[in-house]
Formats: sequence, structure tokens, C-alpha cells
Amino acid sequence: MQNSNFFLQQGDPSVANKWAANLLKECAKAISDKDSAKIQHILWMLNELASPYGDCEQKIASYFLQALFCKVTESGEQSYRTLVSAAEKSHSFESARKVILKFQEVSPWTTFGHVAANSAILEALEGEPKLHIIDISNTYCTQWPTLLESLATRSDETPHLKLSVVVIGGGAGGSVMKEIGQRMEKFARLMGVPFEFNVINRNSSLSELREKEFGVKEDEAVAVNCIGAFRKVGVERREEFVRMISSLRPRVVTVVEEEVDFSSNRDDFFKCFEECLRFYSMFFEMLEESFVPTSNERLMLERECSRSILGLLACGADGECAERREKGSQWCKRLSEAFVAASFSEDAIDDVKALLKRYQLGWSLLPASGDSSGLFLTWKEEPVVWASVWKPATREALM
Repeated sequence: MQNSNFFLQQGDPSVANKWAANLLKECAKAISDKDSAKIQHILWMLNELASPYGDCEQKIASYFLQALFCKVTESGEQSYRTLVSAAEKSHSFESARKVILKFQEVSPWTTFGHVAANSAILEALEGEPKLHIIDISNTYCTQWPTLLESLATRSDETPHLKLSVVVIGGGAGGSVMKEIGQRMEKFARLMGVPFEFNVINRNSSLSELREKEFGVKEDEAVAVNCIGAFRKVGVERREEFVRMISSLRPRVVTVVEEEVDFSSNRDDFFKCFEECLRFYSMFFEMLEESFVPTSNERLMLERECSRSILGLLACGADGECAERREKGSQWCKRLSEAFVAASFSEDAIDDVKALLKRYQLGWSLLPASGDSSGLFLTWKEEPVVWASVWKPATREALM
């Protein structure tokens, strides 16, 4: 059997430096070709070289090896459920808070969307006395303190804000959100903003949400904030989800998603694998450059990625485990059925540019073009996160 060190020493040194991608692609191709001898050989090599505690290459190899092994042994769904259960048992408000805040401190990956969305919401609802923000996101409300501060300093009368937050699955997420709600209410009192906090617990998927659950009143100006939400809806249910949002008659809808396509290639294992490897290799490299090597927060983010990789590659094309992300151009096509794309104002763009100056070099802003609208956050010139703002397609929705 060919020695793994010998394999790494051959050919172009720059190729050898990316040994994980090379070996993983060979393994994925062998799986597509049903070449069992080659599969076993490369899995053995990867197992010798990979480590979740090593350098970036070793980590990429480790987490993709797990997914490929589960794909070969048809144990993806069982392994995924085990990983999710273990994560939920160790989940707490403090652990979630530490990870989120540390990630926001070292990277604009999430804060980019927060700042862009907040600016668009504040502008769309300016002058309204009663605001209702429906938050369908995975942000644990970390974007809202700055919005509360902005409302508190408005030149006109401070409006009443109702914040309705959707929590999927209940369990630990529901208990965490209860504590977050108490903290948000305390902060709103401190800011002098009349405030109401509601949690919509859903044991089923987002596609099951209905208008009546949000309790929207006639005199409320509604904004719907979707950060990382659309990818949690099954591909075949996404048009229905857009129609549900439209039924809420919002003044503005903000949508933020990661710029990657795991949808159009879901029936082609190798193409999906290549896109998965491209995106998560970039994400792992970003984490390596942003965090210190011994960071517990970085390790938790990497483990979250490992669950996503496993769900995408080993749980079937239409499995509930996988979050089938789509690119901005794909979301634009879906959203255009019910909404009209709007532009971010110069003030909003300036706010985002000011945010990026707080972080290390490598981050920049790119206006969308072609079939996309909105803004892209780029890492080393590669678009990684897409933010957009949408208005109702009909005048009746504004009345």
C-alpha cells in the first residue's frame, strides 16, 4: 500500500500544501465511481493524516473524512443525530453567548449582516410610532441592542417596539431565548424604549409557520428580518415560505445568507462535494487567521461546520439534516415573486464600511451585479456573505 508521506512528497510543493483537498477529492471521485478498493485506500490515508486538533489542513481532512466515511457506510443520518444530540446537551446561554460574541469580535462574518439589516430597517420604519420586527434568524438577538440604541436617540418620539423571535425545535434553544428575552427587556428599559418581546416556538420546520402566529396588528409597521433563515427551509418549500412572509405585509424584508450553492447540485454528489470543500476550506482558513490556535470558541464553530458537512454529504439529497444554501442570484429569483429589490442607502453602506475597518485586512464590500441585488461581504476577494433589502411588490401592502 502506498505510503501517505510518499504521496505528499510528490509533485508541485504548492499542491502538496493543499494535500487535504487533493486526497478528499480523490476519495469523493472514487465514491462517485463506486471504486471500493480506492475508497478504502484513501480513507486509510486520510485517517493517518487527519486530526480535529491539528493545523487547518488536518482539520479539513478530519471533518470531511467523517462525512465521507458516513457516506460510504450509509450511517449519515444516525451519526448526524448523535452529533446534534451531543451539541444540545452541552448547549447553554453562556456557551452560546461566548462563541457568538467572540466570533463577532474577530470577524465581520455575522456583524456585516446585522449592520446592513439594521440600517435598512431603521430607514424603512422611520417616523412610525409602533414597530413590529419579526426576527427569523440564528443571531440570538445579538443584532438588536444597537438598533434599540438608535431608536432611543431618534429625534422624534421614541416608538414602541415589538420583537417577535422564531425558535425552531424548542429544547435548549427555547430556554436560551427566554434568558435572552429577559436581558433584552432590561436593556430596553435602560434605553427608555417601550418594548415587547415574544417568542414563537416551533417544533416543526420554518416552512410550517403561518401568519396568525405573529399576532400582527393593523397599526404596526412590520419588518421581517431573515438572517440564515431561508437555508433552513426545504428547497421545495421556499416559494411557500416567501409567500408566508409576504402575507405579513411588511414594509421591509432583510435577507442575509452565505454565498454558496448547495441546492442546484444536490443530486450530483461529486459537484456538491466540490462546492462544499471550496466553501468550508475558505471558512476554516478564515477561522485560522482570525482566532488564536487554542480558542475554544473556534473549536465550537468548527464542530458546528462538521455537522453541516456531514448533513450535506452523507444524509441524502433531500434529507432534513442538510441546509441547502443558495447564492444571492438564486434567492433574488425566489424573492422577486413577491417583493421588489431595494438598494442600500449611502448611509447604510458607510455604516458597513466603518464596521469593516475594525477587523484585520482581507475583508471588503462588493456591490451585487447581474442577476443579484444587494451587497456582498468578501474575504480575500471571494464573496462569502450576501445581504439584501426588499420592499412589497404592491402598494396595498403599504396601506
